[in-house]
Amino acid sequence: MEDKAKYIKQEGWISIIANTLLFGLKYWAGIVTGSIALTADAWHTLSDSVSSVIVLIGGKISNKPADDDHPFGHGRAEHISAIIIGVLLAIVAFDFILSAFEKFSSREQTVFGPIAWIVTIVSIVAKEAMSQYAFWAYRKTKSSILKADGWHHRTDALSSVVILAGIGLGKYFWFTDAVLGFIVAIMIGYASYEILSKEITSLLGESPSEELLASISKTAQKSSNVPLHIHHIHLHNYGNHTEMSCHIKLPSHMSLEDAHEICTGVEKIIKKEFGYITTVHPEPVDKKASKV
Repeated sequence: MEDKAKYIKQEGWISIIANTLLFGLKYWAGIVTGSIALTADAWHTLSDSVSSVIVLIGGKISNKPADDDHPFGHGRAEHISAIIIGVLLAIVAFDFILSAFEKFSSREQTVFGPIAWIVTIVSIVAKEAMSQYAFWAYRKTKSSILKADGWHHRTDALSSVVILAGIGLGKYFWFTDAVLGFIVAIMIGYASYEILSKEITSLLGESPSEELLASISKTAQKSSNVPLHIHHIHLHNYGNHTEMSCHIKLPSHMSLEDAHEICTGVEKIIKKEFGYITTVHPEPVDKKASKV
């Protein structure tokens, strides 16, 4: 938990400082050249700074311990923070689709110069480095908020690659800058879709795969010589931890003490093998499984 909070904090502050500097550089280049694509890329970079503030806030909230109002902890704050990042990306994408359309309609040609080349190359290198760090921290912590911020950096780097390619064509086609603006906006929109679809699904709840269910059943049975007939396995992801509930069938003549010992054994082995905090509901072996 401490390492996770540390990586989130480090990535957040690195992103805020670097993106603020890059925004100033790219926005200046956009004004000097009159490029809508460079200006759009600058605001995309600034949105990274905003999303990194959200990363810091969401990371801090998600690491708060459980309390009376939140008995399962605050881990889902990570998912909520990632959704906010996704929404910000969608807003940025829509705004620059409109801007690109306006420039295309006016048939205004943009003349790119050395400033555009230098600023765009610096942006690509810096943003990809930040993306690699965020993904590295995600692999260390499995924090969805770090993964979302990594994709945010990656889309900014890719959009700068597209702009770099377009700069070379700008002197040949008057519509290059407008087309680049559309492409950048579409890339940002796709990143928004990827983040939102995953995080909303996680918040709504996902059905465990058949392979995972089979693995849980096999593992649970290792804790007892009595056939358990485990069923109704439900998983509830709370960001920092997962709660599991299930039913098992035990002989109706078994004492309460023995049944409790078996349930405890199942809970312990599931905790050891999967890390899930489990609640086991025993029922008589001759009773039909409940439909709830």
